[in-house]
Amino acid sequence: MGRWTQYDEDEYRLPEGMKRIGYDSDTGRYYFQDQNGVTWEGAEGAEFSEMTRVSGGDSSRPTEVHDEDVEAAPTRSDGYHALSMDPTGTPMAYKDNINAGAYRTLFPFFLIVAVVLLLVWRLVLSPGLASPVTTCPKKTIAYWVQPGDSCWDISKAHGCTLTELMELNSKVDCQTLMPGTTVCLPNNPRPSP
Repeated sequence: MGRWTQYDEDEYRLPEGMKRIGYDSDTGRYYFQDQNGVTWEGAEGAEFSEMTRVSGGDSSRPTEVHDEDVEAAPTRSDGYHALSMDPTGTPMAYKDNINAGAYRTLFPFFLIVAVVLLLVWRLVLSPGLASPVTTCPKKTIAYWVQPGDSCWDISKAHGCTLTELMELNSKVDCQTLMPGTTVCLPNNPRPSP
């Protein structure tokens, strides 16, 4: 036999003439109606339990059993549901901004997009801003390192010794000389031998 059987249905578990008519998800209670039209509610969180009487009809005269949902709101013939109102008559949808949660949900997305756009602008559109601007002391000139340059090539091309170049640029590491960095050179170039 499978997991679902006919014994899972209401007619086998409820007393004769009783039927389930609704469920309130806020309180976790099931609502039932007997053949006399009396409404009963079950215990909180239990599908089948001891029932307590909620409202009742006249037990001396049987009433018709309707298949209406207890929770269903009254509607017009065109299907319109009225908005819930506060005591002043203002619709609750206008009193509390329901869409504020949507903006809070989208905020991280827009923040990520903004950060990515800033990174693209910083790295692609303005690479010159990535390296710090170094100012050279008086009687020196600044040289922008090109790809393929080495400290020895720069000193030879500008007529100074490697020692003079290293004295003026104490923070420059010749092993990892990166294109785009600035080095300071003496302003009195000597002719290279």
